[in-house]
Amino acid sequence: MTLITALTPEVLAPATQPTLYFIGVTTGSSSIQRVFPRWAEHLGLHEARLQGIDLPLHAPAEQYRAVVEFIANDPLSLGALVTTHKLDLFAACSDLFDEIDPFARLMGETSCISKRDGALVCHAKDPISSGLALDAFLGDDYCVEALCLGAGGSTIAMSWYLTRPEAGANRPERLVVTNRSAERLDHIRSIHETLETTTRFEYVLVPSAEENDRVLQSLAPGALVVNATGLGKDAPGSPLTDAAVFPRDAIAWDLNYRGDLVFLDQARAQPAERGVRVEDGWVYFVHGWTQVIAEVFHIDIPTSGSGFDALSAIARATR
Repeated sequence: MTLITALTPEVLAPATQPTLYFIGVTTGSSSIQRVFPRWAEHLGLHEARLQGIDLPLHAPAEQYRAVVEFIANDPLSLGALVTTHKLDLFAACSDLFDEIDPFARLMGETSCISKRDGALVCHAKDPISSGLALDAFLGDDYCVEALCLGAGGSTIAMSWYLTRPEAGANRPERLVVTNRSAERLDHIRSIHETLETTTRFEYVLVPSAEENDRVLQSLAPGALVVNATGLGKDAPGSPLTDAAVFPRDAIAWDLNYRGDLVFLDQARAQPAERGVRVEDGWVYFVHGWTQVIAEVFHIDIPTSGSGFDALSAIARATR
């Protein structure tokens, strides 16, 4: 996988084979470098190529627009998976898309770019991939309360999935979102206000990890605690301090599967009698990528059963 770290005309050269772009911050460290060629072979995408584009956190709007305009105008640039930059890219580029799917419009994010019949399409795949990942480790035993550390695109998608009417009695009674940016909290609040749900939402501005620790202490036993900040992957550290105390029988889910994963170390360090369960972001990674590959290359990829298990096994063999 080639990485693009400077958006010059020479770097954004026309693709010479069908290309899927990976727009992130540290794309060179992702397991997808090793997984994608094996998946492509398995799926019959023999000419397909993956190319990473590394942009700084909250990059200037003109950088996002340059990437999207390049993909739109280059015939063999078929689309992209977007991570970390989902909200910022949508804000900078929504006018460049010919179509925006309902999830993307509701959530104000772009996690996938594809082309269909000459149209450039913006998708939000996180509601699907986060839901599939949650179902994989929660099943029907949903949490009574949830805390999402971070108010980005992943939290928007996850909070929609957890609180949707179809969840029935499994909807959490209370869902708390924390973030260091009041603007991000206002954005997610505006989305939650449009949802039909009985879940009570709370929003907490947290200037420090110690503030997150205090919010954590307010949760009921069995709560779901999610690190959706990117800390541990896109930047070092954790949104919590080492003094954080998880609720009894909590489920600690880090959306990251690579990096220093301090958040998961903190959860594992809880006394055994607290019964804290730990989940990393590996299943989320697999579902997220397969959803985008299916969309960009216009192929069917199963989300369960032997077909999905084969793709998961191929990916796991590279870890």
